[in-house]
Amino acid sequence: MNALDLLKQDHDKVRDLLTQLVNTTEQAGKKRPELLAKIEKELHVHTQIEEEIFYPAFVKAAKNKQDEKLYHEAREEHRAVENMVMPDLKNTDPGGVEFSGRAKVLKELVEHHASEEEEEMFEHARKLISKSELEQLGEEMEARKKQLLAS
Repeated sequence: MNALDLLKQDHDKVRDLLTQLVNTTEQAGKKRPELLAKIEKELHVHTQIEEEIFYPAFVKAAKNKQDEKLYHEAREEHRAVENMVMPDLKNTDPGGVEFSGRAKVLKELVEHHASEEEEEMFEHARKLISKSELEQLGEEMEARKKQLLAS
C-alpha cells in the first residue's frame, strides 16, 4: 500500500474513534477509558511510523523551506498531543464534565493535524517522492505498524 494511503487510513480510523469518544456522555464511565486506550494506541503507532519512516523521507526529498516548515509543524503537533493533551485527558475523571471538553480539544487538534497533512504535506509528498518510493515506504510502514501493534 502507498504510504500516503496508509496514513490517510490511519487518520480516518482515529477520526472515527475520536467522534465516538466525543459523542459519549458522563454515563459512559466504562466506554470512555476503553475508547481512549484505543485512540492512544492508534496515535502512538501512527506517530511512530510517521516519525521513523515517512517524515525522514519527506524531509530528505524537501526542496524548500515550506516543506521543512510542514515537517517541523507536524512534529510539534505530535509532541503536543503525546506530551500534553493525551496525558491530561487520561488523568481526567471519565465520568466528569471536564472529560468531554478535553476529549473535544484532542479531537480538534488531531483533526487539524490530519487535515493539514492530507491537504498540504501529502500534496507536496506526491510531487517530491516517486510513486514507487511511496509504495516502498508504505510497505516499510505496514511492517513496522504490525510490529508496534503486536507489542
